[in-house]
Amino acid sequence: MIKENIKNIQKKIDEYILKSDRKNSNVKLMVVSKFQTIEKIECAINAGQFLFGENRVQEIVQKFPEILKKYPNVELHMIGNLQRNKVKQVLPFISAIQSVDRISLLDEIIIQAEKLQLKKRVQIYFEIHTAEETKSGFQNIEDLIEVIEKSAKSSYIKPVGFMTMAPFIDDEKVVRASFQKLKDIAKKCQEKFPELELNELSMGMSGDFHIAIEEGSTLIRIGTAIFGQ
Repeated sequence: MIKENIKNIQKKIDEYILKSDRKNSNVKLMVVSKFQTIEKIECAINAGQFLFGENRVQEIVQKFPEILKKYPNVELHMIGNLQRNKVKQVLPFISAIQSVDRISLLDEIIIQAEKLQLKKRVQIYFEIHTAEETKSGFQNIEDLIEVIEKSAKSSYIKPVGFMTMAPFIDDEKVVRASFQKLKDIAKKCQEKFPELELNELSMGMSGDFHIAIEEGSTLIRIGTAIFGQ
């Protein structure tokens, strides 16, 4: 079932890319593996999936040391809310943090990355508040510019783009507006920092990834449509 679901999602990604007539056709599929067992994650890996996202620190430290040892090609992103006192727990296992939503969190990531002397730079996505239902994320461009400037100075992290969560409603106009807002903010930041590669737009989940692709998403986060409810 997992293998077939991944195949179907990939097919839909290709269809939505063609439909949207995008110049950039690169859309990565991230499998969100929260609450899933190591066995189910391995099923996804055996189906050719190597990019995963986890919401909780506890699940990362419980499941992924074993997975990463067995499958070194797996790339893991932290996509959930991250407390500062737990940053050091996840850094050894992740390739990216998609939920950087405040300057104090970025400061802690830099401090802990330097202490660990990480060999590979941690990719940073800045979470943006794009809808009233969104609980976290940067809400003004001034703070966002400040945090991007700070992230660019560290040799242990690498700013790569932006992330948002659209509201969980059936109103397509509201969902689309959320994605359009992220795209507009990303464009302003790309113009402000042309020397940085802030090209990643992580937006779109099981219920709305078709809209996200039409609006320029480069990475969609899918869990339910692959593992089921």
